[in-house]
Amino acid sequence: MNRQLIGYLAAIILLAALPALGGYPIFIMKVMCYALFACAFNLLLGYTGLLSFGHAAFLGLAAYACGQSLAVWGWPTAGGLLFGTAAAGVLGLIFGILSIRRSGIYFAMITLALAQMLFFYFLQAPFTGGEDGLQGIPRGSILGLDLSEDINLYYVVLLIFILGYALIWRTVHSPFGQVLKAIRENEPRMISLGYDVDRFKLLAFVLSATLAGLAGATKSLVFVSATLSDATWHMSGTVVLMTLIGGMGTLTGPVLGAIIVVALENKVGEFGRFLMHQTGIEWFRVLGESVTIVIGLIFIICVLAFRRGIVGEWLAWRQKAG
Repeated sequence: MNRQLIGYLAAIILLAALPALGGYPIFIMKVMCYALFACAFNLLLGYTGLLSFGHAAFLGLAAYACGQSLAVWGWPTAGGLLFGTAAAGVLGLIFGILSIRRSGIYFAMITLALAQMLFFYFLQAPFTGGEDGLQGIPRGSILGLDLSEDINLYYVVLLIFILGYALIWRTVHSPFGQVLKAIRENEPRMISLGYDVDRFKLLAFVLSATLAGLAGATKSLVFVSATLSDATWHMSGTVVLMTLIGGMGTLTGPVLGAIIVVALENKVGEFGRFLMHQTGIEWFRVLGESVTIVIGLIFIICVLAFRRGIVGEWLAWRQKAG
């Protein structure tokens, strides 16, 4: 059994045991949802070389679609999750067809424009609840498990995260994944070899959008709501930040990036109050209101000192040392 497999098994065991060790289930589920979202985005950016500034559209659409099917149409929970995921996949196909023939900044701007169009639709559509969002989404049950209990939902979310991550791992290590890497490294050469590059990029885009949708649908269950914040350009920027901090083009980098960003968003305020009590400096009290500044500083440090991201630099160091 290789060390990588042992590491994955150890991580799964640790995640399964975290609630018993005192971990707050809602917080950990939030981390897992964003980690899956970041891994899906990394499949497109890190392994295909396509920078999308509109990936929040898939997260938001899946959340609203799942919430609508559960809260209004009365669908079972599994059906709602599948519907939200499928809706994101279809949207990914539409966005991909419209944007995939462009590259670089033009591709990024097209995805951003399309996502903003969808955001303004969500803002005005009656079923989304506007700025109030879609509230009171029922969790229901899966296979007899009452998901209104946080601990039951926790293990369902853990299973979804493991399956999503495993699909990404298999994709990256498949012949399809090797073609995506080759397109990222030298697209003209792949075209000269006879590969239909646009078809491969479109498949990668749809798969990334579908997995991002799975993260969004799952997140709507965790927080029993779907809001406009899931579909804003800020969310698209946040997932880029997670990927770059953790390590673009690595499997575990986006997971680490998601942990860092979500932890900062939730714990900076507590850390600031701790520092205020220890030092007596009143300014630390408002540190929680300056989360974006703190995250921005960390991003600058990572760009300057860790060009490959934290995991990327660690892997490069290991390769050089070995």
